[in-house]
Amino acid sequence: MAEYSVLSLVRNALGGHRRWIRAWRDPEPKKRYDVLIVGGGGHGLATAYYLARNHGITDVAVLEKGWIGGGNVGRNTTIVRSNYLLDGNNHFYEHSLKLWEGLSRELNYNVMFSQRGVLNLAHSDGQMDAYARRGNAMRLNGVDSELLDRNGVRRLYPYLDYSANARFPIYGGLLQPRGGTARHDAVAWGFARGADRLGVDIIQNCEVTGFERSGDRITGVQTTRGTIGCGRVGMAVAGNTSRVAQMAGLELPIESHVLQAFVTEPLKPLIDGVITFGAGHFYISQSDKGGLVLGGDIDFYNSYAQRGNLPTVEHVMANGCAMMPNLRRLRILRSWGGIMDMSMDGSPIISKTPIDNLYLNAGWCYGGFKATPGSGWVFAHTIAEDRPHRFNEPLSLGRFTTGHLLDEGGKGPTPKLH
Repeated sequence: MAEYSVLSLVRNALGGHRRWIRAWRDPEPKKRYDVLIVGGGGHGLATAYYLARNHGITDVAVLEKGWIGGGNVGRNTTIVRSNYLLDGNNHFYEHSLKLWEGLSRELNYNVMFSQRGVLNLAHSDGQMDAYARRGNAMRLNGVDSELLDRNGVRRLYPYLDYSANARFPIYGGLLQPRGGTARHDAVAWGFARGADRLGVDIIQNCEVTGFERSGDRITGVQTTRGTIGCGRVGMAVAGNTSRVAQMAGLELPIESHVLQAFVTEPLKPLIDGVITFGAGHFYISQSDKGGLVLGGDIDFYNSYAQRGNLPTVEHVMANGCAMMPNLRRLRILRSWGGIMDMSMDGSPIISKTPIDNLYLNAGWCYGGFKATPGSGWVFAHTIAEDRPHRFNEPLSLGRFTTGHLLDEGGKGPTPKLH
Protein backbone atom coordinates (compact mmCIF):
# COMPACT_ATOMS: atom_id res chain seq x y z
CA MET A 1 0.00 0.00 0.00
CA ALA A 2 1.34 3.42 -0.96
CA GLU A 3 2.59 5.82 1.68
CA TYR A 4 0.77 9.09 2.20
CA SER A 5 3.12 12.03 1.62
CA VAL A 6 3.36 15.44 -0.01
CA LEU A 7 4.74 13.76 -3.14
CA SER A 8 1.85 11.28 -3.38
CA LEU A 9 -0.60 14.15 -2.90
CA VAL A 10 1.00 16.14 -5.72
CA ARG A 11 1.11 13.12 -8.05
CA ASN A 12 -2.54 12.31 -7.46
CA ALA A 13 -3.57 15.96 -7.79
CA LEU A 14 -1.90 16.12 -11.20
CA GLY A 15 -3.69 12.90 -12.15
CA GLY A 16 -7.13 14.17 -11.20
CA HIS A 17 -7.15 12.13 -7.97
CA ARG A 18 -8.08 8.99 -9.93
CA ARG A 19 -5.24 6.78 -8.67
CA TRP A 20 -5.86 6.73 -4.95
CA ILE A 21 -6.32 3.19 -3.65
CA ARG A 22 -8.63 2.05 -0.86
CA ALA A 23 -7.47 2.88 2.66
CA TRP A 24 -8.34 -0.67 3.73
CA ARG A 25 -9.70 -3.82 2.09
CA ASP A 26 -13.25 -5.13 2.38
CA PRO A 27 -12.59 -8.88 2.60
CA GLU A 28 -14.97 -11.78 3.06
CA PRO A 29 -14.54 -13.43 6.47
CA LYS A 30 -12.48 -16.61 6.60
CA LYS A 31 -13.70 -19.75 8.35
CA ARG A 32 -11.29 -19.28 11.24
CA TYR A 33 -8.83 -16.76 12.72
CA ASP A 34 -6.24 -16.97 15.47
CA VAL A 35 -7.79 -13.87 17.09
CA LEU A 36 -11.21 -12.28 16.66
CA ILE A 37 -11.75 -8.75 17.91
CA VAL A 38 -15.45 -8.04 18.47
CA GLY A 39 -15.98 -4.32 17.94
CA GLY A 40 -14.50 -2.13 15.20
CA GLY A 41 -14.29 1.10 17.17
CA GLY A 42 -11.08 2.84 18.14
CA HIS A 43 -10.13 0.33 20.83
CA GLY A 44 -10.83 -2.73 18.70
CA LEU A 45 -8.91 -1.36 15.72
CA ALA A 46 -6.00 -0.24 17.90
CA THR A 47 -5.87 -3.70 19.51
CA ALA A 48 -5.72 -5.39 16.10
CA TYR A 49 -3.02 -2.97 14.95
CA TYR A 50 -0.80 -3.56 17.98
CA LEU A 51 -1.37 -7.34 17.86
CA ALA A 52 0.18 -7.28 14.40
CA ARG A 53 2.79 -4.59 15.02
CA ASN A 54 4.01 -5.50 18.51
CA HIS A 55 3.38 -9.25 18.63
CA GLY A 56 3.48 -10.40 15.01
CA ILE A 57 -0.05 -11.87 15.21
CA THR A 58 -1.61 -11.06 11.84
CA ASP A 59 -4.27 -13.79 11.50
CA VAL A 60 -6.75 -11.38 13.06
CA ALA A 61 -10.24 -10.21 12.11
CA VAL A 62 -12.08 -7.18 13.49
CA LEU A 63 -15.86 -7.71 13.48
CA GLU A 64 -17.89 -4.50 13.26
CA LYS A 65 -21.70 -4.59 13.21
CA GLY A 66 -21.92 -1.33 11.22
CA TRP A 67 -19.27 0.70 9.48
CA ILE A 68 -15.89 1.89 10.69
CA GLY A 69 -16.33 5.18 12.55
CA GLY A 70 -20.07 4.75 13.14
CA GLY A 71 -19.91 4.05 16.88
CA ASN A 72 -18.51 5.86 19.89
CA VAL A 73 -15.17 6.58 18.22
CA GLY A 74 -17.03 9.02 15.97
CA ARG A 75 -19.44 10.19 18.70
CA ASN A 76 -17.34 12.02 21.28
CA THR A 77 -15.83 15.40 22.11
CA THR A 78 -12.27 14.39 21.08
CA ILE A 79 -10.49 15.34 24.35
CA VAL A 80 -7.12 13.73 25.15
CA ARG A 81 -5.52 14.02 28.62
CA SER A 82 -3.72 12.07 31.36
CA ASN A 83 -4.47 14.24 34.41
CA TYR A 84 -5.44 11.46 36.83
CA LEU A 85 -4.84 11.22 40.58
CA LEU A 86 -4.59 7.48 41.23
CA ASP A 87 -1.49 5.58 40.13
CA GLY A 88 -3.52 2.78 38.52
CA ASN A 89 -5.08 5.27 36.11
CA ASN A 90 -2.25 7.79 35.89
CA HIS A 91 0.42 5.43 34.55
CA PHE A 92 -1.94 3.95 31.99
CA TYR A 93 -3.29 7.23 30.62
CA GLU A 94 0.17 8.82 30.52
CA HIS A 95 1.42 5.87 28.45
CA SER A 96 -1.52 6.47 26.12
CA LEU A 97 -0.73 10.18 25.86
CA LYS A 98 2.86 9.40 24.90
CA LEU A 99 1.57 7.14 22.13
CA TRP A 100 -0.69 9.97 20.92
CA GLU A 101 2.35 12.22 20.56
CA GLY A 102 3.85 10.01 17.84
CA LEU A 103 0.69 8.46 16.43
CA SER A 104 0.34 10.40 13.15
CA ARG A 105 3.89 9.56 12.12
CA GLU A 106 3.56 5.93 13.18
CA LEU A 107 0.30 5.36 11.29
CA ASN A 108 1.32 7.51 8.30
CA TYR A 109 -2.04 9.19 8.82
CA ASN A 110 -2.74 12.63 10.28
CA VAL A 111 -4.93 12.12 13.34
CA MET A 112 -4.81 15.90 13.92
CA PHE A 113 -3.59 15.60 17.51
CA SER A 114 -3.38 19.14 18.89
CA GLN A 115 -1.70 19.61 22.29
CA ARG A 116 -3.53 22.81 23.10
CA GLY A 117 -3.84 22.18 26.86
CA VAL A 118 -6.65 21.02 29.15
CA LEU A 119 -7.74 23.30 32.02
CA ASN A 120 -9.94 22.17 34.93
CA LEU A 121 -11.53 25.22 36.63
CA ALA A 122 -11.78 25.44 40.43
CA HIS A 123 -14.55 27.36 42.22
CA SER A 124 -13.70 27.03 45.92
CA ASP A 125 -10.75 26.76 48.29
CA GLY A 126 -11.54 23.08 48.79
CA GLN A 127 -11.45 22.45 45.06
CA MET A 128 -8.11 24.25 44.77
CA ASP A 129 -6.74 21.99 47.51
CA ALA A 130 -7.99 18.92 45.64
CA TYR A 131 -6.39 20.12 42.40
CA ALA A 132 -3.11 20.81 44.20
CA ARG A 133 -3.18 17.23 45.46
CA ARG A 134 -3.91 15.85 42.02
CA GLY A 135 -1.27 18.03 40.38
CA ASN A 136 1.35 16.92 42.90
CA ALA A 137 0.44 13.26 42.30
CA MET A 138 0.81 13.83 38.57
CA ARG A 139 4.21 15.46 38.96
CA LEU A 140 5.44 12.63 41.19
CA ASN A 141 4.63 10.32 38.28
CA GLY A 142 6.42 12.54 35.75
CA VAL A 143 3.22 13.96 34.26
CA ASP A 144 3.01 17.67 33.44
CA SER A 145 0.67 19.82 35.52
CA GLU A 146 0.44 23.48 36.53
CA LEU A 147 -1.73 24.93 39.27
CA LEU A 148 -3.03 28.37 38.25
CA ASP A 149 -4.50 31.07 40.44
CA ARG A 150 -7.41 33.28 39.34
CA ASN A 151 -5.12 35.69 37.50
CA GLY A 152 -3.35 32.84 35.74
CA VAL A 153 -6.66 31.54 34.44
CA ARG A 154 -7.72 35.04 33.42
CA ARG A 155 -4.59 35.53 31.33
CA LEU A 156 -5.44 32.36 29.39
CA TYR A 157 -9.20 32.84 29.06
CA PRO A 158 -10.31 36.45 29.75
CA TYR A 159 -13.89 35.85 28.56
CA LEU A 160 -14.96 33.54 31.41
CA ASP A 161 -17.26 34.95 34.09
CA TYR A 162 -15.04 36.76 36.62
CA SER A 163 -17.74 39.20 37.75
CA ALA A 164 -18.33 39.92 41.43
CA ASN A 165 -21.81 38.38 41.27
CA ALA A 166 -20.77 35.28 39.27
CA ARG A 167 -22.82 32.27 40.27
CA PHE A 168 -19.63 30.18 40.51
CA PRO A 169 -16.59 32.42 41.12
CA ILE A 170 -13.33 31.22 39.58
CA TYR A 171 -10.58 30.60 42.15
CA GLY A 172 -8.05 29.08 39.75
CA GLY A 173 -7.52 25.82 37.91
CA LEU A 174 -5.30 22.85 37.09
CA LEU A 175 -3.70 22.91 33.65
CA GLN A 176 -2.17 20.00 31.74
CA PRO A 177 -0.35 21.69 28.83
CA ARG A 178 0.27 18.42 26.94
CA GLY A 179 -3.42 17.55 26.81
CA GLY A 180 -5.58 18.55 23.88
CA THR A 181 -7.78 17.13 21.15
CA ALA A 182 -7.60 14.82 18.13
CA ARG A 183 -9.84 14.22 15.11
CA HIS A 184 -12.01 11.26 16.09
CA ASP A 185 -12.78 10.03 12.56
CA ALA A 186 -9.12 10.24 11.57
CA VAL A 187 -8.17 8.09 14.55
CA ALA A 188 -10.57 5.35 13.43
CA TRP A 189 -9.47 5.56 9.80
CA GLY A 190 -5.78 5.70 10.70
CA PHE A 191 -5.90 2.58 12.87
CA ALA A 192 -8.08 0.75 10.32
CA ARG A 193 -5.61 1.53 7.55
CA GLY A 194 -2.64 0.65 9.74
CA ALA A 195 -4.12 -2.70 10.81
CA ASP A 196 -5.08 -3.57 7.23
CA ARG A 197 -1.55 -2.85 6.01
CA LEU A 198 -0.26 -5.44 8.49
CA GLY A 199 -2.67 -8.12 7.25
CA VAL A 200 -5.65 -7.75 9.58
CA ASP A 201 -9.10 -8.37 8.04
CA ILE A 202 -11.67 -5.68 8.86
CA ILE A 203 -15.15 -7.15 8.45
CA GLN A 204 -17.86 -4.49 8.39
CA ASN A 205 -21.63 -5.09 8.62
CA CYS A 206 -20.93 -8.23 10.63
CA GLU A 207 -22.94 -8.22 13.86
CA VAL A 208 -22.18 -10.81 16.53
CA THR A 209 -25.29 -12.80 17.47
CA GLY A 210 -23.83 -15.44 19.79
CA PHE A 211 -20.85 -17.53 20.88
CA GLU A 212 -20.09 -21.23 20.52
CA ARG A 213 -18.47 -22.72 23.62
CA SER A 214 -16.76 -25.94 24.54
CA GLY A 215 -16.31 -26.03 28.30
CA ASP A 216 -14.50 -22.88 29.36
CA ARG A 217 -13.41 -21.89 25.86
CA ILE A 218 -15.00 -19.98 23.00
CA THR A 219 -14.67 -22.05 19.82
CA GLY A 220 -16.55 -19.79 17.43
CA VAL A 221 -18.44 -16.53 17.10
CA GLN A 222 -21.87 -16.51 15.47
CA THR A 223 -22.44 -13.50 13.22
CA THR A 224 -24.86 -12.24 10.61
CA ARG A 225 -22.25 -13.36 8.06
CA GLY A 226 -21.89 -16.89 9.40
CA THR A 227 -20.02 -18.60 12.22
CA ILE A 228 -16.31 -17.83 12.45
CA GLY A 229 -13.94 -20.11 14.37
CA CYS A 230 -11.29 -18.63 16.64
CA GLY A 231 -8.37 -19.27 18.92
CA ARG A 232 -8.88 -16.21 21.11
CA VAL A 233 -11.55 -13.50 21.33
CA GLY A 234 -11.17 -9.89 22.44
CA MET A 235 -14.36 -7.96 23.26
CA ALA A 236 -14.27 -4.16 22.78
CA VAL A 237 -17.88 -3.10 22.19
CA ALA A 238 -18.21 -0.07 24.51
CA GLY A 239 -21.83 0.59 25.48
CA ASN A 240 -23.00 -2.80 24.21
CA THR A 241 -20.62 -4.68 26.51
CA SER A 242 -23.29 -5.98 28.90
CA ARG A 243 -25.47 -7.25 26.07
CA VAL A 244 -22.66 -8.98 24.16
CA ALA A 245 -21.10 -10.40 27.35
CA GLN A 246 -24.43 -12.00 28.27
CA MET A 247 -24.28 -13.96 25.01
CA ALA A 248 -21.05 -15.50 26.31
CA GLY A 249 -22.54 -16.15 29.75
CA LEU A 250 -20.90 -13.25 31.62
CA GLU A 251 -22.56 -10.83 34.03
CA LEU A 252 -20.46 -7.67 34.38
CA PRO A 253 -20.36 -4.72 36.84
CA ILE A 254 -21.35 -2.28 34.09
CA GLU A 255 -24.33 -0.09 33.18
CA SER A 256 -24.99 1.62 29.85
CA HIS A 257 -26.01 5.29 29.64
CA VAL A 258 -26.28 7.87 26.87
CA LEU A 259 -23.77 10.72 26.70
CA GLN A 260 -24.78 13.65 24.48
CA ALA A 261 -22.46 16.08 22.73
CA PHE A 262 -23.12 19.26 20.75
CA VAL A 263 -21.51 21.58 18.21
CA THR A 264 -22.35 25.23 17.60
CA GLU A 265 -22.28 27.39 14.51
CA PRO A 266 -18.70 28.26 13.45
CA LEU A 267 -16.94 31.22 15.01
CA LYS A 268 -13.65 33.01 14.59
CA PRO A 269 -10.90 31.54 16.83
CA LEU A 270 -12.05 31.91 20.44
CA ILE A 271 -11.03 28.93 22.57
CA ASP A 272 -7.49 27.73 21.91
CA GLY A 273 -7.56 24.96 24.52
CA VAL A 274 -9.98 22.69 26.35
CA ILE A 275 -11.84 24.10 29.37
CA THR A 276 -13.80 22.06 31.90
CA PHE A 277 -16.21 23.62 34.40
CA GLY A 278 -15.51 22.54 37.98
CA ALA A 279 -18.90 23.58 39.38
CA GLY A 280 -20.80 21.37 36.94
CA HIS A 281 -19.95 18.68 34.47
CA PHE A 282 -19.29 20.77 31.35
CA TYR A 283 -16.38 20.81 28.88
CA ILE A 284 -15.74 22.80 25.73
CA SER A 285 -13.19 23.23 22.93
CA GLN A 286 -13.17 24.65 19.41
CA SER A 287 -12.89 22.54 16.28
CA ASP A 288 -10.75 23.38 13.27
CA LYS A 289 -13.96 24.31 11.44
CA GLY A 290 -14.73 26.94 14.09
CA GLY A 291 -17.63 25.22 15.84
CA LEU A 292 -17.55 24.98 19.62
CA VAL A 293 -17.71 21.31 20.69
CA LEU A 294 -19.29 20.86 24.11
CA GLY A 295 -20.71 18.22 26.40
CA GLY A 296 -21.68 17.47 29.99
CA ASP A 297 -23.29 14.77 32.11
CA ILE A 298 -24.66 11.46 30.90
CA ASP A 299 -28.41 10.95 30.86
CA PHE A 300 -28.84 9.24 34.23
CA TYR A 301 -31.28 6.54 33.10
CA ASN A 302 -29.98 3.30 31.55
CA SER A 303 -30.25 3.12 27.77
CA TYR A 304 -28.75 1.61 24.62
CA ALA A 305 -30.12 4.41 22.41
CA GLN A 306 -27.80 6.85 20.62
CA ARG A 307 -30.05 9.79 21.46
CA GLY A 308 -30.67 11.77 24.62
CA ASN A 309 -33.34 13.93 26.23
CA LEU A 310 -34.06 17.63 26.51
CA PRO A 311 -33.59 18.05 30.29
CA THR A 312 -29.94 17.01 29.90
CA VAL A 313 -29.56 19.44 27.00
CA GLU A 314 -30.88 22.23 29.23
CA HIS A 315 -28.57 21.17 32.06
CA VAL A 316 -25.48 21.21 29.81
CA MET A 317 -26.33 24.60 28.27
CA ALA A 318 -26.98 26.14 31.71
CA ASN A 319 -23.53 25.04 32.88
CA GLY A 320 -21.92 26.44 29.76
CA CYS A 321 -23.60 29.82 30.04
CA ALA A 322 -22.71 30.06 33.74
CA MET A 323 -19.05 29.58 32.83
CA MET A 324 -19.03 31.62 29.60
CA PRO A 325 -21.89 34.13 29.38
CA ASN A 326 -21.01 34.90 25.75
CA LEU A 327 -22.31 31.45 24.73
CA ARG A 328 -25.93 32.52 25.21
CA ARG A 329 -26.46 33.88 21.71
CA LEU A 330 -24.91 30.94 19.88
CA ARG A 331 -26.96 28.50 17.82
CA ILE A 332 -26.50 24.77 18.32
CA LEU A 333 -26.18 23.14 14.90
CA ARG A 334 -26.43 19.48 15.87
CA SER A 335 -26.16 16.99 18.69
CA TRP A 336 -25.35 13.31 18.89
CA GLY A 337 -25.16 10.56 21.49
CA GLY A 338 -22.80 7.71 22.34
CA ILE A 339 -23.48 4.76 24.63
CA MET A 340 -21.24 4.85 27.70
CA ASP A 341 -20.35 1.59 29.45
CA MET A 342 -20.18 2.91 33.02
CA SER A 343 -18.24 0.75 35.48
CA MET A 344 -18.94 0.63 39.20
CA ASP A 345 -15.80 2.59 40.15
CA GLY A 346 -15.55 4.86 37.11
CA SER A 347 -12.36 3.22 35.78
CA PRO A 348 -11.94 0.89 32.79
CA ILE A 349 -11.61 -2.89 32.69
CA ILE A 350 -8.88 -4.42 30.48
CA SER A 351 -8.64 -7.99 31.61
CA LYS A 352 -8.84 -11.71 31.18
CA THR A 353 -12.25 -13.18 32.00
CA PRO A 354 -13.35 -16.44 33.67
CA ILE A 355 -13.64 -17.88 30.14
CA ASP A 356 -10.16 -19.11 29.17
CA ASN A 357 -9.78 -17.46 25.76
CA LEU A 358 -12.12 -14.47 26.13
CA TYR A 359 -10.63 -11.07 26.98
CA LEU A 360 -12.50 -7.92 28.00
CA ASN A 361 -11.97 -4.24 27.18
CA ALA A 362 -14.82 -2.23 28.71
CA GLY A 363 -16.07 0.19 31.36
CA TRP A 364 -14.65 3.35 29.80
CA CYS A 365 -17.23 5.76 31.20
CA TYR A 366 -16.26 9.22 29.85
CA GLY A 367 -12.63 8.29 29.12
CA GLY A 368 -12.66 5.98 26.13
CA PHE A 369 -11.44 8.20 23.30
CA LYS A 370 -8.34 9.57 25.02
CA ALA A 371 -7.26 6.02 25.91
CA THR A 372 -7.50 4.66 22.35
CA PRO A 373 -3.81 3.95 21.58
CA GLY A 374 -2.91 2.96 25.16
CA SER A 375 -5.93 0.68 25.41
CA GLY A 376 -5.05 -1.07 22.16
CA TRP A 377 -1.42 -1.44 23.25
CA VAL A 378 -2.12 -3.15 26.59
CA PHE A 379 -5.15 -5.14 25.38
CA ALA A 380 -3.06 -6.57 22.53
CA HIS A 381 -0.41 -7.55 25.09
CA THR A 382 -3.03 -9.18 27.33
CA ILE A 383 -4.41 -11.23 24.44
CA ALA A 384 -1.04 -12.18 22.95
CA GLU A 385 0.69 -13.05 26.24
CA ASP A 386 -2.39 -14.27 28.15
CA ARG A 387 -1.47 -11.95 31.00
CA PRO A 388 -1.90 -8.23 31.65
CA HIS A 389 0.64 -5.58 30.78
CA ARG A 390 1.94 -3.73 33.85
CA PHE A 391 -0.15 -0.71 32.83
CA ASN A 392 -3.43 -2.62 32.97
CA GLU A 393 -2.76 -4.89 35.96
CA PRO A 394 -4.75 -2.49 38.22
CA LEU A 395 -7.60 -2.48 35.67
CA SER A 396 -8.50 -6.16 36.06
CA LEU A 397 -12.03 -7.47 36.35
CA GLY A 398 -10.99 -9.16 39.60
CA ARG A 399 -10.67 -5.85 41.47
CA PHE A 400 -14.43 -5.85 42.00
CA THR A 401 -14.00 -9.09 43.96
CA THR A 402 -10.91 -8.10 45.94
CA GLY A 403 -11.99 -4.51 46.62
CA HIS A 404 -8.93 -2.88 45.00
CA LEU A 405 -11.07 -0.27 43.25
CA LEU A 406 -9.95 2.81 41.29
CA ASP A 407 -12.53 5.40 42.27
CA GLU A 408 -11.04 8.77 41.21
CA GLY A 409 -13.94 10.82 42.53
CA GLY A 410 -14.72 8.80 45.64
CA LYS A 411 -18.33 8.41 44.52
CA GLY A 412 -18.86 4.76 45.38
CA PRO A 413 -20.54 2.00 43.34
CA THR A 414 -22.94 4.32 41.52
CA PRO A 415 -22.07 4.26 37.81
CA LYS A 416 -24.15 7.28 36.82
CA LEU A 417 -22.12 9.50 39.19
CA HIS A 418 -18.73 8.68 37.67
